[in-house]
Amino acid sequence: MQTILGSGGAIGKELAGALQSYTEKVRLVSRSPRKVNPGDELMPADLLNPDQTRRAVKGSDVVYVTVGLPYRTKVWEESWPRLMSNVISACKEHNCRLVFFDNVYMYDPDKLNKMTEETPVNPSSNKGRIRTAIVRMIMDEVERGELQALIARSADFYGPGLQATSVLSEVVIKPLSSGRRAMWMGPVNYKHSFTYTRDAGNATALLGNTPDAWNQVWHLPTASNPYTGREWIEIIARELGVEPKYFSVPKWMMKVSGLFVPLMKELEEMMYQYDRDYVFDSSRFERRFGILPTPYHEGVKEAVRDYKALGQY
Repeated sequence: MQTILGSGGAIGKELAGALQSYTEKVRLVSRSPRKVNPGDELMPADLLNPDQTRRAVKGSDVVYVTVGLPYRTKVWEESWPRLMSNVISACKEHNCRLVFFDNVYMYDPDKLNKMTEETPVNPSSNKGRIRTAIVRMIMDEVERGELQALIARSADFYGPGLQATSVLSEVVIKPLSSGRRAMWMGPVNYKHSFTYTRDAGNATALLGNTPDAWNQVWHLPTASNPYTGREWIEIIARELGVEPKYFSVPKWMMKVSGLFVPLMKELEEMMYQYDRDYVFDSSRFERRFGILPTPYHEGVKEAVRDYKALGQY
């Protein structure tokens, strides 16, 4: 049995589909889980409840954490440590291996131009400090020999099924498709990597089923030489068949907007990721497994096709 905690998001769904290649028994856990594969076992659970978490992982060989909590610092501060403590305790009790799907918030802001698994950890945001702490919780158990785990780390991601949760969908695809201008946070002349969701799901499943991948951090396959903000807007506009109209949002505007729009307040501390090159390197994974990531032009075609198919355009 392989179990996905937080199975309802785009990564959880892609991962569930990919796990069919490795096991016939997949358990999907969330507050209201839905099947991805016909044979999936569904288990509703609140992962902030330790008893429900233990029940959710019982009988599992591998447990994947792809949980997406509401994007609010207060929620993260209160919920992530509790959730991760519950998951770690449950995995130790039931002898499960743990895969945590992570982001790059913990990395030193001055080292984003070529992020590798060796990039220094030096978070500058509250959310980054929270993510650092929960990864440390996992790796402390690994170092003590109490847990087998791995960190599967992704850049910002894009792809099908992300209409409400992808930066590219929210600030570029959605406005351009409705005749409005795209919005880019910060200058448009910096490179910005995005990980294709299908690559992330497939690679996370592969790592969870590779004996020598454990107790390490892995960057998930992400196309090299990413587009600049302007180039992202232009290629998406071309796929939509519209003009690449846009405006860039300076940091001071995010700060002012945050007084009235809660999401803007939450995003303001992450603006540093857009005022410099943000380049994610997955060459270690590519060398080890001989798998190349989806080229950006192909990923954009799929993301826009999916957006159109759902009647959004």
